Amino acid sequence: MPEVIFPGPAGRIEGRYHPSKRKGAPIAVILHPHPQFGGTMNNQIAYNLYYTYVKRGFSVLRFNFRGVGRSQGSFDHGVGELSDAAAALDWVQSINPEARTCWIAGISFGAWIGMQLLMRRPEIEGFISIAAMANRYDFSFLAPCPSSGLFVHGSEDRVAPVKDVVPVIEKVKTQKGILLEHAVIEGANHFFDGKVDELISVVNDYLDQRLGAGEEETAALPPPPDPVEEEVEED
Repeated sequence: MPEVIFPGPAGRIEGRYHPSKRKGAPIAVILHPHPQFGGTMNNQIAYNLYYTYVKRGFSVLRFNFRGVGRSQGSFDHGVGELSDAAAALDWVQSINPEARTCWIAGISFGAWIGMQLLMRRPEIEGFISIAAMANRYDFSFLAPCPSSGLFVHGSEDRVAPVKDVVPVIEKVKTQKGILLEHAVIEGANHFFDGKVDELISVVNDYLDQRLGAGEEETAALPPPPDPVEEEVEED
């Protein structure tokens, strides 16, 4: 899991990158939760998503948005962070020129950034959107949504309640050729405390459905990074 530094619109961006052993393997980019409330690329969900794609033979990148960790710049309320995500995708594509497809996975704030990136980059063929805050951010840009994907929420999420995201999903669900699925993890809060394994199991089931089980790439899973306490501003 080499550490990488690559150029971004606000300066250098810090990341972790795992190259696939397979030539032409697909790419996955992982987007972490809100930078101002403790979100980093070492968030436990981001970390587990990273290795979910690694085990499937993807070339995978997770990175810190501007102003987080060693990434330069400062928080830009989503505008700059979307530019960071585009720069991250550009970078990983530049070292994987034969990769034909890409997946995006985002958590909370990162889900909002990921869905905006999805609308701008036709090579993104699938997404995982976890705890998307449709009650706090405008997701109306998703009509029509260009790629199929999975939304996952916790039944006890008080930051992004299920009732607030379902109308968003229903709005784009009928777009021709696009299938959006929504899973609810019973008893899970916004951070999926104590439910991360169950969350990753749901994600894996969806990826099996879309990609097939396939052969997993052997990768030793290092110890998870120290957990970071995350907070989300309550209304």
